[in-house]
Amino acid sequence: MLFSEKQTSAGAVEWILVGLGNPGTQYEGTRHNTGFMALDCIAEKAGVKIDRLKFKGQCAKAEVGGKKVLLLKPATFMNLSGQSVTEAMQFYKVPPERVIVFFDDISLPCGHLRIRRKGSDGGHNGMKNIIYLAGSDQFPRVKIGIGAKPNPEWDLADWVLSHFSAADAKLMQESTGHAAQAAELLVNGKVDEAMNQYNVK
Repeated sequence: MLFSEKQTSAGAVEWILVGLGNPGTQYEGTRHNTGFMALDCIAEKAGVKIDRLKFKGQCAKAEVGGKKVLLLKPATFMNLSGQSVTEAMQFYKVPPERVIVFFDDISLPCGHLRIRRKGSDGGHNGMKNIIYLAGSDQFPRVKIGIGAKPNPEWDLADWVLSHFSAADAKLMQESTGHAAQAAELLVNGKVDEAMNQYNVK
């Protein structure tokens, strides 16, 4: 069981905020790294740097919305994100309901947000691995739109690993800022308020 071990004295982390992406400079600024971008925005607002190597990723402790959180960017590559996330969950004894995942969504127009309390992976491989390894789909999540493939002939992998245009990059800067603001509501249990404020109608 995920939480059967004795409580560690690791510190009172109340929430884990996870941004999904791929490590390495060649992936910086790509659509699939939108989760990393959102977490960087949260870290900047909290005045911390995500540069500690632990839990198969980069992390930092911070205060968000008055709560003690762990900011986590898995370095396992997208399809194995669950390895990093579940390791941190076990260490801090944090249940899925208090792990917020930020990731890209091709079904949403670029820059649009969709906040959910829980749910399926929606075809996202990073989320799929987290749900599989944790044995739960109760993760709150903030999906950030990156837009659909501009041409049906495009390979999906090529699209999600492409870089943003200047116009789309501006939209993403705004939407990751909104994601950071939504995080402050979510860690305080204000899910409905976050959805009402930031979900695009």
